[in-house]
Amino acid sequence: MHGDSPYMIMFGPDICGPGTKKVHVIFNYKGKNLLTKKDIRCKDDVFTHLYTLILNSDNTYEVKIDNAVVESGNLEEDWDFLAPKKIKDPEAKKSEDWDDKEKIDDPEDTKPEDWEQPEHVADPDAKKPDDWDDEMDGEWEPPMVDNPEYKGEWKPKQIDNPSYSGVWVHPEIDNPEYAADDALYKYEDIGAIGFDLWQVKSGTIFDNILITDDVSQAEEVGNELWGVTKDAEKSMKDKQDEEERKKNEDDEAAKKEDDSEAKEDVDGEEEDEEEEDHDDHDEL
Repeated sequence: MHGDSPYMIMFGPDICGPGTKKVHVIFNYKGKNLLTKKDIRCKDDVFTHLYTLILNSDNTYEVKIDNAVVESGNLEEDWDFLAPKKIKDPEAKKSEDWDDKEKIDDPEDTKPEDWEQPEHVADPDAKKPDDWDDEMDGEWEPPMVDNPEYKGEWKPKQIDNPSYSGVWVHPEIDNPEYAADDALYKYEDIGAIGFDLWQVKSGTIFDNILITDDVSQAEEVGNELWGVTKDAEKSMKDKQDEEERKKNEDDEAAKKEDDSEAKEDVDGEEEDEEEEDHDDHDEL
């Protein structure tokens, strides 16, 4: 087996950078790998977690993390196993007199006579520089500034369209290519189990795989293998965090003490220099 080997089901967490933290549930159906339409979030911490996928004979499913359901639904609805039941009627067309504009220009509205104003005007406060030479510099023109009277492009106000027909919805018909399959959940033969792993940081461990047709057994085995260690794992992490906290406090205290001693040494040297200067003055 290798990374390109075909598979029936891919299930498990995928964590990649800050943007990808999801549970993959991928089914192979008639040679195509189908991803779920839902975003199932995985756990993203330092603790061990238990992931469970349950497929039921009525084509429903559940995804559990740590023996708690985090997602559930219907296989046909949440994956593109089958062609859609309904399609747009290829014979249906919007009638030529269908008016889908909800608002129209008010035919009674007119542009005010004083509306037209230039966007920019000559700066009335600008003056030609004293050293401006018309022969050398050309005819002087004042710089342009925004016109405070400019109102922009005039548009008539909008009113309700009396001929508005509403939003046209394309009629749908039964899809002739749709074929129900009441055994989407079913796989005749799964001959091997493997891990598809790509890690950029060491330390992740995967173990204890169970495939069974007994949901209760799966939960019991999960509690026996994962449940009995999770509390101890958290206690160990809390202890490590406390030790790290104390170490940081001790390091910070030692640094402050060293800084204080260094300052005392500098102050002592300055006092000695002052005493020597005083003795020299006495001798003089």
